[in-house]
Amino acid sequence: MAVDLLKYEKELSKEGYKLIAGVDEAGRGPLVGPVVAAAVILPEGYNLKGLNDSKQLSEKQRNLFFEYIKRDAISVGVGIVSAKEIDEINILEASRKAMNIALDNLDVKPDYILTDAMKLDRDTPVLPIIHGDALSLNIAAASVIAKVTRDKIMVEYGALHPEYEFERHKGYPTKKHLELMQKYGILDEYRKTYKPVKDLLEKSSENGIRN
Repeated sequence: MAVDLLKYEKELSKEGYKLIAGVDEAGRGPLVGPVVAAAVILPEGYNLKGLNDSKQLSEKQRNLFFEYIKRDAISVGVGIVSAKEIDEINILEASRKAMNIALDNLDVKPDYILTDAMKLDRDTPVLPIIHGDALSLNIAAASVIAKVTRDKIMVEYGALHPEYEFERHKGYPTKKHLELMQKYGILDEYRKTYKPVKDLLEKSSENGIRN
């Protein structure tokens, strides 16, 4: 049975809420780069056939939907929190902060917020939905904006540091990425508190190698 991705939006609309923002983030798992969140307010009743959680879409589909969402949304906001700050406040709080920044960057203030399982302290009602990116169209749209925005950042990192191939693995701890990290060392953009990075830094320090 197909999931009605507008179920939550329709229920809220009946209660009088019109400007419903979906919020999601991308980049909790990578060893390098920022965490990126997006907030999207879609027009009431808006539907985009095939739009789903960004993880279920191909890169080509994501890029296409990214353009449609940017074109059609009432407002789109993006929040970016650096690897340095992720190390300082932890990835959960960095994700929360990125979401709050994304909401603050909307041109229009929403009257209701749907998040992908994240509790936020806002003066607007917030409903965290587990697996929200697969259950709400607004959250799915936010997941696409966040993912594509972050991927673009990683492609830029790849151009700056071609030996690391960031444009291929996007900073996730793939076998190839771990091999390249071992070979070339730790850049400033790495998350120093993440175990593979932390272990390599400690090993390098013990061996008297400076990263």
